[in-house]
Amino acid sequence: MEIVPTKLDGVKLNIPKDPAAFLQQIPDARFLECNYEQARAFYTAYGSDLTAKDVKFIRHATSLLSKSKAVLDRIGVRFWICSGTLLGWFRQCGIIPYTNDVDIGIWIKDYKDTLIPAFQAAGLSLRHKFGKMEDSFQLAFKSANVKIDIFFFYEEGDIMWFGATDGRTGEKFKYISPRFTLCWTEFLDMKVRVPCQTLAYIHADYGPNWYEPVKEWDWKNSAPNIQPNGQWPEEEWSEVIQYFHAK
Repeated sequence: MEIVPTKLDGVKLNIPKDPAAFLQQIPDARFLECNYEQARAFYTAYGSDLTAKDVKFIRHATSLLSKSKAVLDRIGVRFWICSGTLLGWFRQCGIIPYTNDVDIGIWIKDYKDTLIPAFQAAGLSLRHKFGKMEDSFQLAFKSANVKIDIFFFYEEGDIMWFGATDGRTGEKFKYISPRFTLCWTEFLDMKVRVPCQTLAYIHADYGPNWYEPVKEWDWKNSAPNIQPNGQWPEEEWSEVIQYFHAK
């Protein structure tokens, strides 16, 4: 938070430079610290040896998350780490080296038309664009051969969900989570948001055995919270299934 000095009735004070933005953060201002004791137990049980490839991926993934955070903060779009990136923070206080990507969530209501051009201006190439604003919208960008998936979340009764599309068949899927609010944490020396109800969120995504490393993950079959959600009409594929090549 950037502060500026001022005077009120002759009293010197420091106040937020942007009071409106400061007040907007209050509802989700709670801070959650990573469970370092749990992380140590995880590494004791499963080891912490990293290959040169792992170290390179972690470095690039950290840089990609930092760039993405800078873009989203600049255009005023809230996001949180989700899926495998959230599991890495919650379970082992770091990035899971074999995940090969970064995952973040954004409320669909917070989407802005400036998001895609802002990412591209920051040097991140758009790799795919799936779905529509009203259904299963998803974006992916890439930098240094590491991809960041942006999942847009929809609110529906007592659940929240994001969609996924099989680009080969046009099948749609829903990943369903219990309702959650957002808290702050520190991850990879960055201040980022996470679901406050983290354990319930992790249980929904990975089931009761979330603590155990799983190196082979099928996005359509492994997650316990995935449900079929119909199929895109073939005449809409050119709009709802778009792939882009790096320039």
